[in-house]
Amino acid sequence: MRDETGLDPGRMGGGHVRTSLPLPLDFEAFVLSHQEFFHAYAELHCGSRVTAETVVHEVFLEILTEWSGLLQEDELERRTLAVLHRHVTRRLAREGRDPAYIINGPIGQNLRALRGELELAPSPIGLYEAISELPIRQYTVIVMRFLMGYTTKQTARYMDIDERTVTHHCRRARERLGRKLGLPTRTATRQKEGTQ
Repeated sequence: MRDETGLDPGRMGGGHVRTSLPLPLDFEAFVLSHQEFFHAYAELHCGSRVTAETVVHEVFLEILTEWSGLLQEDELERRTLAVLHRHVTRRLAREGRDPAYIINGPIGQNLRALRGELELAPSPIGLYEAISELPIRQYTVIVMRFLMGYTTKQTARYMDIDERTVTHHCRRARERLGRKLGLPTRTATRQKEGTQ
């Protein structure tokens, strides 16, 4: 069954797009180059591949409806990541639950590793809540780098930013998380101890 866009909803999430109308070639290229990451991101949050495929299908449909306007802007990657983030967030809100990476064991382990890698001391305040309140670019960098395991180079490619900008967003996220959790980072503590 095809919707008004001509996309076959059952096929697009799996990477195969069938239409009664031809899709713009640049949109097809975008889907092919981003579907793996979009699915991994949605599955990390939603907890199942089936749900992730549904969410990503909705994301690609929205992007398609705005495609010609998106191409006129300089920040295609930022705008499409915002669409993905919004759809995932809405899905979780509709279901009234936290992201799966909070619930699932391996992801919980990644969060503990993230706390160590960001050099944050333990805190009774939830790290997830602090992460979820980060600005979208910092949030995306933290999720991609520390929860999804993407390299700085991969993160930069998907976000269409320089690798130094990824590093900058990581540093800013660390600072913000430390302040939000009411804790100095270990690096800041070491610097303070070095000046005494």
